[in-house]
Parts: sequence; structure tokens; C-alpha cells
Amino acid sequence: MPWWVVALRLTGLGWYIAFCVAGGAVLGLWGDNLLGTSPIFVLLGTVLGSVTAFWGTYRMILPILYGAKSQEMLRKGRKG
Repeated sequence: MPWWVVALRLTGLGWYIAFCVAGGAVLGLWGDNLLGTSPIFVLLGTVLGSVTAFWGTYRMILPILYGAKSQEMLRKGRKG
């Protein structure tokens, strides 16, 4: 996989993480304003957004890691 494809995927990961965490916080703020509570929903939204970001990042990085490993194995197989 060319380096620029990996760079674009990693840039997309950064945006994905930011969107998940900020989206959770904004939804939590909306919930707090709607129900008149203190930062309970902001904290809950931030935690859920962080967990979603971690899980999604993990799922998106797996093909990059396995793609790199399979290319490495192909190079070793051709040399050996």
C-alpha cells in the first residue's frame, strides 16, 4: 500500500476520533439542557464517544496492520 494511502487513512482516523468525542459531548450538552441536569450527560456522552472512537479506530486500523503484514510475508516468501 503506498505511503500516501496510509497517510490519508490516518488523517481520516483523526477526524473520526474528533467527531466521535465532540459529537458525544455535544449530544450530552443537549441532553443536560433539555433535562436541566448538571454535567451528567456531558460526561456520559464524552465517555461513550471515546469508547466509540476507540472501537472504530481499532476496526479501521486492522486492515492497515494486516495489509502491511501480508505484504511483508509476500516479500519474505519471494526472497526465501
